[in-house]
Amino acid sequence: MYKEIIKWVIALISQPAKAWEALTRKDEENDAFLTRFVYPLIGLVTLAAFLGVMFTRKEFDLELALKSSIKTLVSSFGGFYVAAYLLNEIRQSLFKQAKDLKLCQRFVGYSSSVMYTLNIILMLLPEFFFLRIFVLYTVYVVWEGAPVYMHVEEKDRLKFVGIATALILLVPTVIDIVLFMLMPGLRV
Repeated sequence: MYKEIIKWVIALISQPAKAWEALTRKDEENDAFLTRFVYPLIGLVTLAAFLGVMFTRKEFDLELALKSSIKTLVSSFGGFYVAAYLLNEIRQSLFKQAKDLKLCQRFVGYSSSVMYTLNIILMLLPEFFFLRIFVLYTVYVVWEGAPVYMHVEEKDRLKFVGIATALILLVPTVIDIVLFMLMPGLRV
């Protein structure tokens, strides 16, 4: 299972156009997609948050590691589901396409793989903070997937890419900020 996840993440990062073409041909149940791609990837991000606090800090602090992993888990899951839901609603109202939440979940999940990969790297190696800029590569991944996977017309492509990328990148960040403000016990 993890080999397949790594294969798709590398394909989406290295050759997004070919990866989206292959994903379009891939017949996949949504439950299988969630359990074989999104959930394990979010689990890896959560594990990286835990290990990052445990092994990159000078002191051994289990409580801080648990807080970090909980905050990461909630913001990743919440970000994924809220972004997919909002994209589905916007897709229907703004782009006049039929609602398909499962399709939007798959699109958001695959498009988020760049962000999840960067989060794993940066949580384990926080001194490489400058790599955060590569999260903008998500724009290109979404750009390549919009017409092929989401069937967005060329005239609406730029608008769709802007909205989808903003949702994919900003919703988990907003949830993280809200958690930070509402629950002082989760401050890491």
